[in-house]
Amino acid sequence: MIPTRDVIDQYLTAARSALEAIGDQERPRVLEAAAVFARTIQRGRLVHVFGTGHSRMAVEEVFPRYGSFPGFHPIVELSMTYHNPVVGANGQRQAMFLENVQGYGEVLWRNFATDPADALFAISTSGSNAVTIDVARVAKRLGMIVVALTSRAHAQATSSRHESGLKLHEIADLVIDNHAPAGDSVVWIEGLETPVAPLSSVTSCAIVNLIKAEVARILVEAGSPPKVLTATCHLGADRARALFEETYDDYRRRVGVLYR
Repeated sequence: MIPTRDVIDQYLTAARSALEAIGDQERPRVLEAAAVFARTIQRGRLVHVFGTGHSRMAVEEVFPRYGSFPGFHPIVELSMTYHNPVVGANGQRQAMFLENVQGYGEVLWRNFATDPADALFAISTSGSNAVTIDVARVAKRLGMIVVALTSRAHAQATSSRHESGLKLHEIADLVIDNHAPAGDSVVWIEGLETPVAPLSSVTSCAIVNLIKAEVARILVEAGSPPKVLTATCHLGADRARALFEETYDDYRRRVGVLYR
């Protein structure tokens, strides 16, 4: 345990340090992931984005939200991400149990008509839960490139919950480290046994947006600018509303290939 200092300073220092490390160390892999995803989108196929638990936040950061565009297919299973009730029906205990059920990946991918031209963006800070590992393993078997967003430090401090004994970073074709520490939380307070304030939401969402920005740049350069969900302050209400409809029409068209 480190000595207590101003808790705001602790968190901001940790966040700045992690973001700087991402800029220094992860840039080549961010660019490589963006190239893979842009190629997938240009081919009319989809980048599936999967995560359980609080990784849901990074999944939904990819699409849909302002500043994002079709080509990414967020997959969020409510049974493993709907944390609001905490206890009782749809409680956290059930969610944490389900995310370690073996064979889930097979069941999940049976819902979609995937193609080897698709890609999977698997997000898990621990890289150890069985469902995400399962989904990634099956995606590779189906011919997809698998990109992982995870914390190597956290993965090294935990054991795989998958029967294979593998962790996400050992399966993926490309691994991007979100630089969250083991245990994720970064603020220590004197008199409190454990740290508080997780870092991975900040760093994972930052990485997601680095990738998204580079994918958009590649698509524009290729003459295929994406339809972007855009705030009215940028374009005015009428154009923003029209672009909103065009973006979702584009998304509907793209995901149609999954159900043929």
